[in-house]
Amino acid sequence: MSNKILITGADGFIGSHLTEALVRQGYNVRAFVLYNSFNSWGWLDHCAPDVKGKFEVFSGDIRDPHGVKEAMKGCDVVMHLAALIAIPYSYHSPDTYVDTNIKGTLNVLQAARELGVKRIVHTSTSEVYGTARFVPITEEHPLQGQSPYSATKIAADQLAYSFYSSFGLPVIIARPFNTYGPRQSARAVIPTIITQIANGKRQIKLGAVSPTRDFNYVQDTVAGFIAAMNPDKGLGEVVNIGSNFEISIGDTVQLIAEVMNTEIEIITDEDRLRPGNSEVERLWADNSKARQLFGWQPSYGGRDGFKRGLVETAEWFMNPSNLARYKSDIYNL
Repeated sequence: MSNKILITGADGFIGSHLTEALVRQGYNVRAFVLYNSFNSWGWLDHCAPDVKGKFEVFSGDIRDPHGVKEAMKGCDVVMHLAALIAIPYSYHSPDTYVDTNIKGTLNVLQAARELGVKRIVHTSTSEVYGTARFVPITEEHPLQGQSPYSATKIAADQLAYSFYSSFGLPVIIARPFNTYGPRQSARAVIPTIITQIANGKRQIKLGAVSPTRDFNYVQDTVAGFIAAMNPDKGLGEVVNIGSNFEISIGDTVQLIAEVMNTEIEIITDEDRLRPGNSEVERLWADNSKARQLFGWQPSYGGRDGFKRGLVETAEWFMNPSNLARYKSDIYNL
């Protein structure tokens, strides 16, 4: 296809899966990865064989406006995923979140405006809603910055909307709920559980287990992003990408143990607990807008779909070469 797509954060969990999916669909993809002296492309170093060598790589830093603009030249569509997302890390290093999530988004928007990009899909997060005031959560739900991370994502979302309102920039704000799947960082709860079990532990260290989440398998999230590329619909809109299925962390642990055919005991690790007012107690997505606008719906929806996604995720982590990349014996911020 003639459309050239820039994916920021292409070296990360969701970004690498999105890169693979777009290449397979025939798109001309430029992957923006974080520059480092090791010449590492993150998860793209381990991409599927049928995709390897079929996309362009640009090494840069989302915080630098010059590099961002250079990467965007000649691109028709920008999928902006680059961000810092670990909530505990944002407690002690909030400046980096302001620079990356807010200033980085501003750099993308400004360059897109100057270069006449035809479509920008900006990545939000369900964390911007905070603890649900009503469920399922629609896009009209109030925004509550309960952590420095979520506060910077609220700011980034508002910047994206302001460029649509002020300059007519063709932006859509995709708001995925809790994505899980192969390659996810061990800072997230599902890989934390799986990697501990896979390494032989039966006493699983976790933080709070009462909060509920709406987990979205990574292939569904990727399909939601690709649907959001539709040039005729959704401009200036926020669109939830979620499964419309709510489950507690505690029940998730038990489901993973069932999938991995083992019995476990949950041990509360004080270091993993968020400050009381910062913990998001409940998330549950209303995904009707995504269905109406783009015809998107999750393939891994409901309890059965969630269990199927967990099976695929556990199988990936159980591969020794994959498991060896994770440090399950330490708390990953």
